[in-house]
Amino acid sequence: MAAEETNRSEVTAWRPAVPGVSEVFHARFTEYAYPMHVHEAWTLLIVDDGAVRYDLERHEHGTPGDTVSLLPPHVPHNGSPASPGGFRKRVVYLDGTHLGDDLIGPAVDGPDLRDAVLRQRVGQLHTALTRAGEEFEAESRLTLIGERLRGLLRPRLFVESPRRDPRLARRLRELLDERVVEGLSLEAAAAKVGAHPAHLVRAFSAAYGIAPHQYLTSRRVDRARRLLLTDRPPAEVAALTGFHDQAHLTRHFRRLVGVTPGRYRNSWLLKGS
Repeated sequence: MAAEETNRSEVTAWRPAVPGVSEVFHARFTEYAYPMHVHEAWTLLIVDDGAVRYDLERHEHGTPGDTVSLLPPHVPHNGSPASPGGFRKRVVYLDGTHLGDDLIGPAVDGPDLRDAVLRQRVGQLHTALTRAGEEFEAESRLTLIGERLRGLLRPRLFVESPRRDPRLARRLRELLDERVVEGLSLEAAAAKVGAHPAHLVRAFSAAYGIAPHQYLTSRRVDRARRLLLTDRPPAEVAALTGFHDQAHLTRHFRRLVGVTPGRYRNSWLLKGS
């Protein structure tokens, strides 16, 4: 992850190991104005503070905080602060994995989308993208964002996949159970079971009341609990249960168990002393 700071701007950019994501870009600008330019990728933009105004295809648009903006590839646009004090934004640049060229026209006609569900999902995606080890969650959230965007841009052509598919859900659960430590990408899982990634996530969540990434994390925490009770140190347990590092294990362990792995292990040691 690379960062650059000046007296008027703060920028952080990186490329995560998530299929479909070309770049993640977080920035705060007080006065900087983008000249007209183009991107090869789709630009999925949310503004957290302030507002941005921009021209796209010779029409002026704006991005208040409750809006998600989608700027299509190869279409010139600019951007500048539209509020005192500048703006803070988060951007995901997407390749054509989730959004096809057929959506360029609708995105040009209506790039600013006021949809509370979409706005929440994009925020959740950014949270996952900033945390090492959460690639599976980010991929799952991104596939649902792509589905939502397609539905908003082409509502007459969009038919939501059936939610109930117990057999498909069971097949994904079996795959996750076989790869608790190694893990697998949503893309790989979808290819193995022959289903669209968004349908796969929806089918699993409907069948078990939990998202696939949450299920996998729960299985890993369960394994970690057992290993901690054999007096293994948390760092070793993290490596043995599929977590990125000890911090990654600690975050999820504390959320699901209520204490840190170290305290959990020490409680057993104190009881046995």
